Amino acid sequence: MRVYVPLTLPGLAEAHRNGQLGPAPLDAFAVTPALREWYLSDDVEELEYAALGRAAQGSLRLLAAEPGAPRRRVVVAVDVADGAVTAAPDRGPVTNALGAVRLAGPVPLAKAASVHVDGEDAERDVAAAAAALPAADQGDDDAQFTVDGAEDHDLMWFAVQEIPGLI
Repeated sequence: MRVYVPLTLPGLAEAHRNGQLGPAPLDAFAVTPALREWYLSDDVEELEYAALGRAAQGSLRLLAAEPGAPRRRVVVAVDVADGAVTAAPDRGPVTNALGAVRLAGPVPLAKAASVHVDGEDAERDVAAAAAALPAADQGDDDAQFTVDGAEDHDLMWFAVQEIPGLI
């Protein structure tokens, strides 16, 4: 099963140093039955893109909690056994749980299929979105508009071998 793990650039650097994504439990996103129902598509690529988008939102939340991190969302796509993944409905009301899963253990970085990172041109919008996230969570429509602005930027695709250049 392909899962999408939200990170920050410092988190990616740590995973590269340690050779694994972790510690456990590890929150991620995947094509779940709830995501399939919400997205109303049978196209696997579209569904995986939706899961990647959910993970990008998760990365934005990590950035909001880590003010010193570069303002670029990071998602690592990894392939794991189906049995390694459980649904994660207990993420709370703030986090959109569609596609949310949990990995019980760390994942070797060798299982990564790709890395997805914002380009430098997204940094201003991502920084604004991370700063606006608390107000958006409280129902502020203007703040939500700012948060949604980060989604105007597609994450760029990188091979796992390119991680040293990213960090």
